[in-house]
Amino acid sequence: MDKKINILIYPCGSENGLEILLALKDIVNIKVFGVSGKIDHGAFVFENYISNAPYIDQPDFVERLNGIIETHDINFIFPTHDDIALELFKSQASLKAIVTGAGFEQAFICRSKRKTYDVFKFENFCPKVFDNPDSVNIYPVFAKPDKGQGGKGAFLIHSKEEFTELLKIQKDYVVTEYLDGEELTVDCFSDQFSKLRFVGPRTRGRILAGISVNSKIVPLTSDIDYIAQTIHRKLNLRGLWYFQLKKDINGDFMLLEVSIRASGTMNLYRGLGINFPLLTIYDLLGYQVEIFKNDYQLEVDRAFINRYRHTLSYDLVYLDFDDTVTKNGKVNSLVMMFIYNLINQGKRIKLITKHEYDIHLTFNRLGINKSIFEEIIHLGKLDKKVDFMKETEKAIFIDNSFTERIQVKKRFNIAVFDVDTISILINWKE
Repeated sequence: MDKKINILIYPCGSENGLEILLALKDIVNIKVFGVSGKIDHGAFVFENYISNAPYIDQPDFVERLNGIIETHDINFIFPTHDDIALELFKSQASLKAIVTGAGFEQAFICRSKRKTYDVFKFENFCPKVFDNPDSVNIYPVFAKPDKGQGGKGAFLIHSKEEFTELLKIQKDYVVTEYLDGEELTVDCFSDQFSKLRFVGPRTRGRILAGISVNSKIVPLTSDIDYIAQTIHRKLNLRGLWYFQLKKDINGDFMLLEVSIRASGTMNLYRGLGINFPLLTIYDLLGYQVEIFKNDYQLEVDRAFINRYRHTLSYDLVYLDFDDTVTKNGKVNSLVMMFIYNLINQGKRIKLITKHEYDIHLTFNRLGINKSIFEEIIHLGKLDKKVDFMKETEKAIFIDNSFTERIQVKKRFNIAVFDVDTISILINWKE
């Protein structure tokens, strides 16, 4: 396939939007675009970033989105929020790109927990739903927004009086039996032939802002598989989707919700070879996809990561070697990543070092190709690096030595960096 498949992630700065980027950015025949209605983290990591996306409640939403689609020749759109998925499927006939997922009916059902529970009300995995206080036989019960996600706005109701008060002030809530057991997310993929091809349960070990930031793969049991097969069959799903389960007082899994968009922690199964976004695209293209996974245990844990935007303009980097390119006698992998990041940007690198051995023998021992450096300035132990930096316009200096850095800063007034700040300079956009 010579022509690139152009993918739009909308909105792109969410955790699941970033996961789709990671899943697709290195696929040779795919080009990824990110779009958001406001500036978000996507601006720091998407090479092709569009910040003026229309909001779904704007009257010219379809017209403006089609403008983006035509300008960038977009083939497929991945919605990353349930409301946006619903609106995109509602407008699919007017859109000039294909929305990934099952369709409007499925998006409509999955956006509402009440509608979801109504579809599965005769299944033994559907939790008890209470419409009024008189139907409750035991407290506490659990209240959550009908159209919510990530546990936002959810709380326990401990008495009939509290339930009555909720009905007075808020109608758009669903009240169910309280489930306090183990919770799982189950990532799934269904193909164009109405076959459920993959079911992958994982834990929700630690939750931050409704997102599972620690997760482990767990075995697929017959009861989880039955639930997945039933959801797939009744909703007629296609592409990537997931559902969440929680055990009741008897240790049986009950359904919490179903979603037809990507989850942020689908990266766990991607680590085993199950690339849900890519499978979804190839399936929509009519390919008969083959699925296999590697056989090992995997756990993911994540925290906030820093990306930076700076106004520094430079073309040349003077780079130290010992304890900068190297660390404890080995290659500093982050610095090597930075070096190739510089090369990809067309920037020049001059190695300036007091390395006490033959630098070329050290290169060979460490597997470093000398051609990555425009020049190698090899100094004596008593030399000052500042005296050998002949080209300093639009240059920066990186060295672990404070003495060397302060000398360069005072003489040339250029930006100087220690090793710990290299990540500030990396261009993360892909």
